[in-house]
Amino acid sequence: MLGTHISRRARRGLATVLVAGTTLAALATAAPAGASTASATVGGARVTCTSRLPGLAGRLSKDIAGALHGRQGASALALYDRPTATSCTYKADATFDSASVVKVTVLGALLRLAMEEHRSLTPHEVDLTTAMITKSDNDATSALWRQIGPKGIQHFLTLAGMRDTVAGPKGYWGRTQITASDELKLLRLLTSDNSVLDRNTRAYALGLMNRVVPDQRWGVSAGAPGSATVHLKNGWLPRATKGWRVHSIGAFTGGGHEYGIVVLSHGNRSMNDGIATIEGAARIINRDLTPPKVPTAS
Repeated sequence: MLGTHISRRARRGLATVLVAGTTLAALATAAPAGASTASATVGGARVTCTSRLPGLAGRLSKDIAGALHGRQGASALALYDRPTATSCTYKADATFDSASVVKVTVLGALLRLAMEEHRSLTPHEVDLTTAMITKSDNDATSALWRQIGPKGIQHFLTLAGMRDTVAGPKGYWGRTQITASDELKLLRLLTSDNSVLDRNTRAYALGLMNRVVPDQRWGVSAGAPGSATVHLKNGWLPRATKGWRVHSIGAFTGGGHEYGIVVLSHGNRSMNDGIATIEGAARIINRDLTPPKVPTAS
């Protein structure tokens, strides 16, 4: 009888995982009704944008292509904007070493584990997650990576529909393979109602990402509207092959803003070169997604 009970519970858990992952993947890829699509070419690949707002898809695709044109190394980009049902992709399925942006995934996996165990984070876990996200502390990340374990990380990836993300081998979390598409799914997950992370856990994660220390507040936050609350995580890693990996992911909320941006890069000569690529694209995206102010009559 005990064996039958465990088997049924396992089947229910598997069904929940499959349904959640499939639902989130569908929500992330479904094209909005009545939307227009435009594209522009850069580096032999296309920047493709879709939007319900007339003219926005064409403007974004052209501006992003212009910002990335001539930049050294390889990059990938993805974004969404909920109010205008806008999305853009550029090499969004290309894989990159994660560097420290994987720390948001580690946080999500821990929060999901705590939810399933029907408990709050311990004071020690609060300390570790705060250091991991706000200061990008590597020792805190390693401790949490070991605590959650490969199965726990994969469990969260499956629930989140992050099918192309592969956890780093032998504890090397910075070598997790990621795509811009999967990172955007993670941002969507953190900023919308879903069955994977409840409202309190999402608020906790976004709160930490809003408290990143000042010297790490570069990247997709460049040119962000002053009325938006920025939730940010960056990553940087030099290796002998493909040079510097420099990445930035961010969600923008409040003040009428509901959008997310992911820019990944490698093959940079320096960290600053990677930051310049990311911020060049981010400035035009933040500009294009921010409606101009309508002057009021005096």
